[in-house]
Amino acid sequence: MIQTPRPTVTTANTGRSPITTHILDLGRGCPAADVDVLLDRRYEGPEGKGWRTLGRGTTDRDGRASQLLPAGHVLETGVYRLRFVIAAYFARHATRAFYPHIDVVFEVSAADEHHHVPLLLSAHGYSTYRGS
Repeated sequence: MIQTPRPTVTTANTGRSPITTHILDLGRGCPAADVDVLLDRRYEGPEGKGWRTLGRGTTDRDGRASQLLPAGHVLETGVYRLRFVIAAYFARHATRAFYPHIDVVFEVSAADEHHHVPLLLSAHGYSTYRGS
């Protein structure tokens, strides 16, 4: 069987970022809207190691952030981090939260695939998984 290579996933050919997220607030039973999300990639170079911010966004009323990377961005393999800045979200809802932000670190080993990283959230805990 001959396999043809899969196309590179970019914002240009899919209309969405190759890395997306969705936040559901389990305590309130609804999507978490207006949460700031940063997308970083780990780097190692002559200047050392660290994180470089590639994109940022805010969740919509459905709790989704689907445009984290700029148009035309080509996804590369590597280690990425989604930072969910949740302190302001919980403050708006008069809820005291344990975590001011949540970092989800994951590895992209197949740059030609879409990576969806949902977050299930409450004021005192969270869970995440690789979505579709």
